[in-house]
Amino acid sequence: MEGPAGGGNGKTGPALLFGTLLPKSPVLSFRDRHHTLAARIRELDRAYYLEAAPLVPDQEYDALYRELLDLEAAHPELATPDSPSQRVGGAPLPEFASVRHALPMLSLDNTYSEEEVRTFVERVGKNLREIPHTFTVEPKIDGVAVSLRYEKGRFVQGATRGDGQTGDDITANLRTLRNLPLSLEGKGLPEILEVRGEVYFPTAAFAALNRQREAAGEPLFANPRNAAAGSLKQLDPRVVAKRGLAIVLYGPGHCEGLECASQVEWMEKLKSWHLPIPGWHPQCADAEALVAAIGELDRLRRESRFPYELDGAVIKLNEWPLRERLGLTSKAPRWAMAYKYGAERARTRLNAVTFQVGRTGTITPVAELEPVPLAGSTVARATLHNFDEVERKQIRIGDAVWIEKAGEVIPAVVEVDLAARTGAERKIEPPAECPGCAAPLSWDGIFLRCVNPACPAQLKRRLLHFAQRSAMDIERVGEVLGGQLIDRGLVRDPADLYALTLDQLLTLERMAEKSAQNVLDGIEASRRRPLGRFLFALGILHVGVTAGQELAAHFGSLDALAAAEKEEIEAVPNVGAIMAESIHAWFRDEGNRELLRRFAERGVDPQPPEKPAAGGPLEGKTFVITGTLSASRESFVEKIRAAGGKVASSVSKLTDYVLSGESGAAKPSSKLTQAKKHGVAVIGEEEFQQLLQ
Repeated sequence: MEGPAGGGNGKTGPALLFGTLLPKSPVLSFRDRHHTLAARIRELDRAYYLEAAPLVPDQEYDALYRELLDLEAAHPELATPDSPSQRVGGAPLPEFASVRHALPMLSLDNTYSEEEVRTFVERVGKNLREIPHTFTVEPKIDGVAVSLRYEKGRFVQGATRGDGQTGDDITANLRTLRNLPLSLEGKGLPEILEVRGEVYFPTAAFAALNRQREAAGEPLFANPRNAAAGSLKQLDPRVVAKRGLAIVLYGPGHCEGLECASQVEWMEKLKSWHLPIPGWHPQCADAEALVAAIGELDRLRRESRFPYELDGAVIKLNEWPLRERLGLTSKAPRWAMAYKYGAERARTRLNAVTFQVGRTGTITPVAELEPVPLAGSTVARATLHNFDEVERKQIRIGDAVWIEKAGEVIPAVVEVDLAARTGAERKIEPPAECPGCAAPLSWDGIFLRCVNPACPAQLKRRLLHFAQRSAMDIERVGEVLGGQLIDRGLVRDPADLYALTLDQLLTLERMAEKSAQNVLDGIEASRRRPLGRFLFALGILHVGVTAGQELAAHFGSLDALAAAEKEEIEAVPNVGAIMAESIHAWFRDEGNRELLRRFAERGVDPQPPEKPAAGGPLEGKTFVITGTLSASRESFVEKIRAAGGKVASSVSKLTDYVLSGESGAAKPSSKLTQAKKHGVAVIGEEEFQQLLQ
């Protein structure tokens, strides 16, 4: 879903739409005008990010935001920490300062047993000597625990849990979270409010990030929690701002001037102050009601009813004064516990480890397993991520291991059954040379890389990347054919594809004349692909599908981008300093310049992006795409945008259509489930073509 805040990147001038939205008054001082603008933008942010009910079109929002930035540029003293402009992130942080928690941030005792839940309830009742009491149940979000401090309604500090006593000051990074209010309004607001919760990676945003990293040749994040933790450790808040993190709040810390008697009342207060809370937190009278609520939450979890991953339920004594009677242990409160759901996993044998070479030279260890059914498919291979992860988990060849599907997509080894070891297991040793070219390998942090630019394994991956549907969409150039072309010396890089002849292809194994001609036809059809897809196909480090489209839209031609300075590239929406440096360096490399010259000599002519049609048939319509379509997803994205529509990554009540292709899954995708929940129309390709007409 595209947000209303384009970071002030809209082209609309600040005076375009104010006549109906926010009239200017000649008697307002610049301070009053800034106050009015900031209040209106906060209202629009709250409606969009917390209530999923946008009040104005993006264009009007951008106009307000641009005027706010202009005012702050002219009067820097207006750019206070709670200004909406501060969400985009400031300069990189030199380091994280330490924050001493006013009250310890304790963990919770865990259980996987319903019987232990009943025992917990019985123990609480016994210690309270039959004083009437109730419990609440909340989702246990798989995120990063943080504590926020508001003074007189203004957000002043945010910190990680750390060791429970001291955490890292991540205030600047937390300011970038769109669903976190930087100032609060409402009744009963305490002088000092400390509220605790979890920063999480929304499921859809995490999947999109991993797709971008895979497309850019970067290692994938193992799970949303690790990705969220890694994001909050970024020293540049601008990087955090682009990740799409969110926060949910549920617990009190040190407060002054707060009157509250129960968890239910606390949740209502947080909601009234427009702070994001779990959307599900029933009150339960006894153990049976708790067990039923835990089961209901598990059902909702499996139906993907939450925007985040959750791994259990948190049970809390509702009445706050009674919590003081029960007290704390050194590690956890006696009035709360966590019930954890067992992840769907399978036990199998790790028979061997192979090493994959990525297109950027990264060596990834892969577990070769005894095939085992897991989450609707048979798994025979699983990622080990990197050698640091192998050592941390003490994984050995011959081990009995537990595997899960990380993010319900990528099979991964998560645990070793140490009790099953026989002593015959062998340590996994990193290779000394590249399995693709036998060149020496070098360490880049925790990653092992082959730095030989002529490595055949890297060339094959680059060729597959170039030809994939999301890039140049060259039909029939897949793993088998690509491998043969490189092994025979017919192709040294993607530009050589455009010099292939029929006679050369006929020398390959199992290649008849008709098949060879089909390959040539596919190559021919790719010569005029859109510029954005060509930029993605080049395999520039950090440049994914979306970045390619943004760069193409901004510069309009390959020559303009190639001549751009780093600062000009960094000015492109959603392009940060690291990506800009990578792009700038790529176009100044003589080998890459030669590659582009050869592309041009062989008739490759990337086409500039079409401007969205004003008054197009899809103007104002938002689409979400799921399933397998007859052409690449990107081709449908281009059609939608060219017709004036928008494409979002997740379904909400603001979505107009879900374009669905065939799906090999045993159950509907989460997007189809969400479409049904929100009453969004699901259409196929035939209906889509009718809309275009």
